[in-house]
Amino acid sequence: MSDEPRHPNAASPGQLLRLLLDGAPRTRAELTLETGLARSTVRTRLDALLDAGFVRDRSGVSTGGRPAGQVVFNARARIVLAAEVGATHATLAVTDLTDSPLATSKLRLDIADGPKTVLSQLVQAWRELLKRDDLAAMRVAGIGIGLPGPVEHSSGRPKNPPIMPGWDGYDVPARVGAEFGVPVLVDNEVNLMALGEHTKSFPDADDMIVVKVATGIGSGFISNGVLHRGAVGAAGDLGHVAAPRGGEVLCRCGNSGCLEAIASGPAIATSLRAKGIAAQTSSDVVALVRSGNLEASQAVRQAGRDIGDVLAACVSMFNPSLIVVGGSLAAAGEMLLAGVRESIYRRSLPLATEHLRIIPAQVGVDAGVLGAAAMVIQHALSPAEVDRQLA
Repeated sequence: MSDEPRHPNAASPGQLLRLLLDGAPRTRAELTLETGLARSTVRTRLDALLDAGFVRDRSGVSTGGRPAGQVVFNARARIVLAAEVGATHATLAVTDLTDSPLATSKLRLDIADGPKTVLSQLVQAWRELLKRDDLAAMRVAGIGIGLPGPVEHSSGRPKNPPIMPGWDGYDVPARVGAEFGVPVLVDNEVNLMALGEHTKSFPDADDMIVVKVATGIGSGFISNGVLHRGAVGAAGDLGHVAAPRGGEVLCRCGNSGCLEAIASGPAIATSLRAKGIAAQTSSDVVALVRSGNLEASQAVRQAGRDIGDVLAACVSMFNPSLIVVGGSLAAAGEMLLAGVRESIYRRSLPLATEHLRIIPAQVGVDAGVLGAAAMVIQHALSPAEVDRQLA
């Protein structure tokens, strides 16, 4: 019998595991039939996965005679440590291999304290979570970290982050990896927000844009079901695209006319203060909108239009089926979304918007930390990584 697999995902133990990641139990006979491999080959590869804990035996029910043994993916084979770091806070989580949280915590910090201080705080917080009886003995597969600035994903080093003094070029994976001895993956927080929304709420949306509107404005692109980072990890920097109404308004990046300079939370607050309305932050703007303040509501609606003007170009170029809008300013509700929809539908071709949905974020504040965990899980369960561990 030829041992050439019929299934493209069955050429190694790691690829065989991919068949089981859907969570459906299978007998060895079913796997033999599905892959086209010899029974002895399937048995050998399953034994390796069983020994490593990636799959476990599950009693199945046969139609008669001796019960057929089934195997199923073991989501508790490893755990993942994840963190989404903001300017003044961090959300931490421990998840299983299906991205389900097992423990979470919040941490107050100041990103301006620098990488050594902040990363030490993260390490200590994770160690506290791992003291739980149900987690203490579990193996860590890897660590995912989202940072509030540009990151070169291939190296995990921040690149000229505007609100992160002392972080430029810092080797985050080396610092954290030295504490736990596992792979450490780092990305921009908006990319991870996009990954979290995609994996948890919209797994069938192969082409989508997730926009975060808060102190800054950023976006993450899911293309063909995969997070698109670009050549050096700079894809999705929506906030520093020139906005039609931007004019000569200065932006913190050094340019003028950027979308962020006229449509972010602080930009709206600045425009309201010029009218004598007390507002300092995105939260202040949201509170004013919710209290019925007309000036604030109109300002947020206009910000939505400005964001929509820039997104309309993305819709024409990228043709997504879904745009998800989140971030602290999105808590203002339909005012922001209405403005976004208004501009996109006005400026984009009907063919591109015929089936386009523009909706609020579903996962919300935990999207970034769950996206950080998903990033690690995708790496840890990749065939190459599983095979490396088994070797």
